[in-house]
Amino acid sequence: MLISGTSSICAVILYALTLGYQAHAIELDINNEQSIKDAASTATYGMMVWYHGNETGQIPGAFPSKWWEGSALFYALLNYWHFTGDNTYNDELSVGLQWQSGTNGDYLPSNYSHFLGNDDQVFWGLAAMTAAELKFPDVSNGFSWLSLAQGVFNSQKGRWDTTMCGGGLTWQMFSYQGSGSTMKNAISNGGFFQLAARLARYTDNNEYATWASKVWDWSVNSPLVNNKTWIVQDSTEGTENCKNGANIPWTYNYGTYLMGAAYMYNYTGDSKWLDATNGLLNITLQTFFRQESGYVMEDITCEPREICNNNEVLFKGLLSTWLSYVALVVPKTYDLIMPKLQSSAVAAAKSCTGNNNYTCGVQWYKSQWDGWTGMEEQISVSQVFSANLLPFVGAKAVAPVTSNTGGNSTSDPNAGLQSTKDNTPKPVTTGDKAGAGILTVVLVGGWAALMAFAALGSGA
Repeated sequence: MLISGTSSICAVILYALTLGYQAHAIELDINNEQSIKDAASTATYGMMVWYHGNETGQIPGAFPSKWWEGSALFYALLNYWHFTGDNTYNDELSVGLQWQSGTNGDYLPSNYSHFLGNDDQVFWGLAAMTAAELKFPDVSNGFSWLSLAQGVFNSQKGRWDTTMCGGGLTWQMFSYQGSGSTMKNAISNGGFFQLAARLARYTDNNEYATWASKVWDWSVNSPLVNNKTWIVQDSTEGTENCKNGANIPWTYNYGTYLMGAAYMYNYTGDSKWLDATNGLLNITLQTFFRQESGYVMEDITCEPREICNNNEVLFKGLLSTWLSYVALVVPKTYDLIMPKLQSSAVAAAKSCTGNNNYTCGVQWYKSQWDGWTGMEEQISVSQVFSANLLPFVGAKAVAPVTSNTGGNSTSDPNAGLQSTKDNTPKPVTTGDKAGAGILTVVLVGGWAALMAFAALGSGA
C-alpha cells in the first residue's frame, strides 16, 4: 500500500522504530556485565520517558502530585550512572536535584513545603547524600550535595518531637495535616536515622553519630523496631503515647533501618551495630524473599492482592539499592545479599514484556508482565538491575566514599539553618530547558511510536 505526504513520513519513522520488533522480555544474563548494563539502559530509558522536567515550561525535578517520587527517580539515575558509566541523563540529574532544593538548601521548596511529610523531605536528602558518596560532581553555582544532605538533617533535627512518646519524628510536619501530624512512623524516623549514620561516616563528625544513636534508641524503645525479633512496624500513634504499633511489613521500612545500622557498624566497628545489621538483614530476606515466590523480592502487603499504589511500587527499588550498599559497607553480608538480588533481577527482566515496548510489571515473581504500567515500575526495575552490577565492578571501585577516602563534596554543617543567598541555585534558563528537552523529545517520540505500534498490533 502506498502512503503519501505526512502519513508516509510517520509510517517510515514508525516502521524504522519497530522493524523486526517482537514482544519479548528484556534480555538479561545475570552473569554477563554488558547484558546487565543493557538491561539497565532499557529500563532507565522507559523510566525517563515519564519525566518532563527538562521540557520548556516544565519544572525541573517536580512531580506536583507526588513530589517525593522525583527523589526516587534521581536516586535511580545516580546508581545507573555510577554502576554503568553512562552519563546520558546527568544533566537532568544535576538540574533536578538542585532545582528542588529550596532557597534554604534543605529540600523544602516553597511550592510544596506546606504539605510535605518528613519522609518526603528525607528521601531528597538521601539522594543528595548518595550523590556525595558517589562523587557525582558538585554544581559550581549551586548547593553542594553534601550540604543539601546536611540541610535536611538540620531541618529534621529541629522537628524532633519530645511532646509525645519522648521523641521521634511525626509523619507529617504540621498540625493542620491532621492525624499524620501525631503519627510517628518507621520511614520518617528510619530515614532520619539512615541520613545521620551516612553523614557520620562521610564527615567523621560525631554529632551525626550521636543523633543516629539517639534515633535508634528511641525507635527500639517504641513499637517501631523490636531488637529481639527485628520486626519493624509501620507506625505508632503519638496521642496514645506510642503504646501500640501497626505491624504492616514494607520493604523500605526494614531497608532504611538496615542501611543505617550497616553504616554505623562500618563507621564505629561496634558489635551492637553488627548485631542490628545481621538481625535486620535476616528478617528482611526471610520476609520479602519467600521460598514460594522463588526468593524474588516481593512487597507482601500489597502485591498478592494487587493493591499497590504508586508510592508502594517504588519500595522494592529502594530496598534493592540499599541492599547493594549494605553489601559494600559490611562485606560479610555480600554472600547473603547477592543471590537474592540476582534472582529478583532475573524475574524482573521477565516482567518487562508489556505494551510491546519493554514495559515492566510489579509482581516480579510471576516472571511475566502483570498488566501494570508506570514510571514507578520502571524505577524499581532500573534499581534492581544497577544493584546487580556489583559483582563486576568490585567493592574498591564503587564503595561509597567519605571525606577521608576521596569524597570532595563541600561541607556546610550549618546548611539549612539560615538562607544563604550566594549559594542559591541560579534559575535554569529557557535555553537550558530547551537543550535538555531535546533528549526528552527523542525519548517520548520513540516511546509513543512503540505504544502506537502496540495498539496497531492488538487491533486497538
